[in-house]
Amino acid sequence: MIITRRAFTAALSLTGLAALAGLSPFHLIAEALADDVADVAKPQSLPDMALGPKDASVTITEYASMTCPHCAAFNDNVFPKIKAAYIDTNKIRYVFREFPLDIKAAAGSMLSRCIAKDDAAKYFAVTDLLFKQQADWVMKNTTETLTRIGKQAGLSQQQVESCLKDQALLDKIVADQKYASEVLKVNSTPTFFLNGEKIKGETSFEEFDKRIKALLKS
Repeated sequence: MIITRRAFTAALSLTGLAALAGLSPFHLIAEALADDVADVAKPQSLPDMALGPKDASVTITEYASMTCPHCAAFNDNVFPKIKAAYIDTNKIRYVFREFPLDIKAAAGSMLSRCIAKDDAAKYFAVTDLLFKQQADWVMKNTTETLTRIGKQAGLSQQQVESCLKDQALLDKIVADQKYASEVLKVNSTPTFFLNGEKIKGETSFEEFDKRIKALLKS
């Protein structure tokens, strides 16, 4: 996925729902461990946004697209339970990585990065807001709605515009997505890696709970 500035700007000016490629429902598929768990663990172009201790024995890495309805449902229904049970209690580390399936998803990810800067907690809070308001900023005028969200988070009009025109940031997001696609074989969202084991599709808290407990005991 190579996004040029011209295509990016043109897409943001469009109203209506962007094409959500590859978002049909996925059943839980647990695949073999990544060839090298270290391939999952190390950030690439952008620093990881993560919650929980760096030395945790269990790490969940999520690849998500900001326009993906299954990702939004996971964020609303499952992630808060994982956070309460395992992240807030310092038992696991949780990493969120961008895997935009369309131009609008890339814009949402860029805004999260610009608002949060290096503050992971703020990044997760903004990402949560974008997921909760997904229907608004995806289905309506994207630029206007993202600008409103950016201003609510403390950015000026100029800062939001500069963020959404930041080709260097966009290039890094695209490079990281390419790495995830080619090296980790991520091809849909959400995709999770639980200590290197790939889990595709929207997954229940009960399933995560069972797997996390088993890893914590081992």
